[in-house]
Amino acid sequence: MNPFLQKILLNLPEVAPPATKKLSFKEKLKWTGICLVLFFVLSLVPLFGLGQNQLQRFEILSVILGASFGSILSLGIGPLVTSSIVLQLLNGSGILKFNLQEKEGRQQFQGLQKMSSFFFIIFEAAIYVFMGGLAPPENLLGTVLYFQLELLLVFQLFLGGLIVMFMDEVCSKWGFGSGISLFIAAGVSQSVFIRALSPLPSPTNPSIATGAIPALFQSLAAGDPQTALLMFSTVASTVLIFVVAVYAQAMKVEIPLSFGRIRGHGIRWPLNFIYTSNIPVILISALIANIQLWARLFQSWGYPLLGTFSGNTPTSGFVAWLYSPDILGKLIRGSLTTTDLAQAGVYMVFLIIGAVVFSWFWVQTSGMDAKSQAKQIMASGLQIPGFRRDARVLEHLLQRYITPLTVMGAIAVGILAGVADISGALTNGTGLLLTVMIIYKLYEDIARQHMMDMNPVLKKFMA
Repeated sequence: MNPFLQKILLNLPEVAPPATKKLSFKEKLKWTGICLVLFFVLSLVPLFGLGQNQLQRFEILSVILGASFGSILSLGIGPLVTSSIVLQLLNGSGILKFNLQEKEGRQQFQGLQKMSSFFFIIFEAAIYVFMGGLAPPENLLGTVLYFQLELLLVFQLFLGGLIVMFMDEVCSKWGFGSGISLFIAAGVSQSVFIRALSPLPSPTNPSIATGAIPALFQSLAAGDPQTALLMFSTVASTVLIFVVAVYAQAMKVEIPLSFGRIRGHGIRWPLNFIYTSNIPVILISALIANIQLWARLFQSWGYPLLGTFSGNTPTSGFVAWLYSPDILGKLIRGSLTTTDLAQAGVYMVFLIIGAVVFSWFWVQTSGMDAKSQAKQIMASGLQIPGFRRDARVLEHLLQRYITPLTVMGAIAVGILAGVADISGALTNGTGLLLTVMIIYKLYEDIARQHMMDMNPVLKKFMA
């Protein structure tokens, strides 16, 4: 790599890591809470000078992207995820090569990812504003003030994108989990709460409540069995996806290991069935969200290259096959067609293949491959009972588990996400699945940290 570029990558602004190797439970909880509160507050701060908000119709996309269109957080996590997708594809295809087994290679990869995040923040902010998605008042069109307000909107979006990027770093270094995951879970949880329990009248049907549970009882009282069945199926599918996702998250393969110098003592090294957790679903969902967003923008410019929309529903082109129809709802209404079934099938296949591809790339780029795991186990003083202490032996054994788990776990996640989307859950099905997995992972991290704080001996061992 060019020395000048490498110097830039190693000197990009970043959140300083904590001075101590292990932060306390209360400290991590404090910083996670601060980031979460800040996210909700900033999502309520409107863009100054905004007149036309053509993006407000993309409510589902805003949930996946952790965005609040029309606020300073209109970009959400979109630029960060797009940057990650592009770099993983370039690295996986061999166009860019990083030795992620070495510290220098990982630093170069992370620095380039941050630099590309800066680029995509500016790029998406400019696209949103100059292409009319978020624009100044229409009556100022053609004036100098209109252009000045456009520049001001771009600056505000850029500032919001930087805030999200640094809040993600704060969560990663000072809090629990990832900021990207946390913001998705926050947006989806808010959506589920409103759509499940809100007693306010629905904008599309003022005679019933927005929340599915109040609407269910209203429909039963009014003698409307079809609406009641629709509301019940919505709540039931949400609960079912929640239960299945928690069960899948809890499945593990445990490899018995022993301490080389202490006979009779050992532990079980857990490998989750969903090995790469929610990362592949985040990446493939963000990719689909970006495709739908671009398709809508192209249509508004008069160039429907990716397809056309009728209201918020794709009706033709490539984007129509990346749309998940509400199969269960249409079945209850009696309007299910073979086209709907074909769209659902193509959508699920795309999700599954995308999840497998991104899962494989993530394992190779995040230190979750067999070689990295073997080094981590060896550094902990552990080995396989009955085998000589050799990293190559351990790597070979782990490879037999990690490769199938990477593929099978990604397929399972893709199927779950697809079923969640086509079953008409309370919110976007993929977002719901992501939230369940994120919250479960957060629970595990918090429980592990709390256990370490309660047991000083265990804390020393884990350190």
